Amino acid sequence: MRSLKWFQIFFKFKKWLFSGLFGILLLILSMFVLLKDIQVGPYQWGLSILIGAVGIYFIILCFRKIFIKFVSVYSNGILRKPSNVREIGDVIYKRKILASGPKVVAIGGGTGSSTLLRGLKEYTSNITAVITVADDGGGSGSLRNDLGMLPPGDIRNCLIALAETEPVMEKLLNYRFKEGSLKGQSFGNLFLAAMNGISDSFESAVKHMGEVLAVTGKVYPVTEENVYLVAELEDGTQIRGESNIGKHHMTCPGRIKRVMFDKKKVSPLPQVIEAIYDADIIVLCPGSLYTSIIPNLLVEGVSKAIFESRALKLYACNIMTQPGETEHYSVSDHIRTIHNHAKRQIIDICLVNNGKIDPNILKRYKEDGAQKVKVDSAELRKMGVRLIEKDFVKISNGLVRHDSLKLAQSIIDVHNITK
Repeated sequence: MRSLKWFQIFFKFKKWLFSGLFGILLLILSMFVLLKDIQVGPYQWGLSILIGAVGIYFIILCFRKIFIKFVSVYSNGILRKPSNVREIGDVIYKRKILASGPKVVAIGGGTGSSTLLRGLKEYTSNITAVITVADDGGGSGSLRNDLGMLPPGDIRNCLIALAETEPVMEKLLNYRFKEGSLKGQSFGNLFLAAMNGISDSFESAVKHMGEVLAVTGKVYPVTEENVYLVAELEDGTQIRGESNIGKHHMTCPGRIKRVMFDKKKVSPLPQVIEAIYDADIIVLCPGSLYTSIIPNLLVEGVSKAIFESRALKLYACNIMTQPGETEHYSVSDHIRTIHNHAKRQIIDICLVNNGKIDPNILKRYKEDGAQKVKVDSAELRKMGVRLIEKDFVKISNGLVRHDSLKLAQSIIDVHNITK
């Protein structure tokens, strides 16, 4: 196995090694031209200098290319391969800076998590994403039912968010088939499903896919158990399945009282608990409150580990309410719901958007039953939660999202101030 690894390393560098060897041979030839005759004329001198100069050029080219290639391999995906020598210093410098960044555990699922991760990787390489596996709809649900695997969708999005891939690779992994039996299915989901098929576990499959994509940090499913989410409404009605909970208001109106798993005890992935205790910062990501954030807290030991961890604990609150889950919720309603499910207070600081949103966009959201989350700062003070308000809003394809870089920078800034 070791010899194979060395062969692979040699294969990466062989072209430039041969260039260097060719340069050395040319230098030897130039010396031979000078030394083969006692009387050296202008012709021999000129030919020798020309051959020697070409040889030196190939030797310099060899060292230059090997150094660049070495740095690109050594950087392990934190930056793309440098295109010239001038970028090498930047690669090494940024790698060193990111490696010395805080240890951040980001907990969530869905679009909110991947959005935050894209920003965090610009400030630290010590990232652990903990992702829910309760999804049972769409392409993920199909693979879950057909192959008996955990849903890959949210995991895939987070891996892509943390990867330093070329644009065409990201486009490929996000591609959805438009017809046939695979219609609506993501290629990235199929890739992870195939990786799961050749791996010992889903966690190993995620790890291997991360290695292929050279991700910054780690991505873990919160559990490897096959679980389904169940919501109980205030009138006692139960809704089974994550995909049904978010749209229950269409057929069965009523506020959600609590969510739970379809089994009493769900064990966490051991690495998740270790990462939480070892973290400098723990962030509950933006995202669907009942179907992306809270399911992670229902896993045995996760809430306890967050509570006992010495890390700074933040919650990046949603900008807009979500029909079917958080209609008319304020910021304190979000936090109170989290604490009720965690059975303990696990949030120190809440990051809230105070940026303005185009009235036309707000009007469209209102037509769909959503509105801006109300910031009730007085209630948060009573709860002992510190409020940080900043302009985090970003409009993407007409949708209200968090600006990944602004949100990540605020998290790092808060940590730097409080540490």
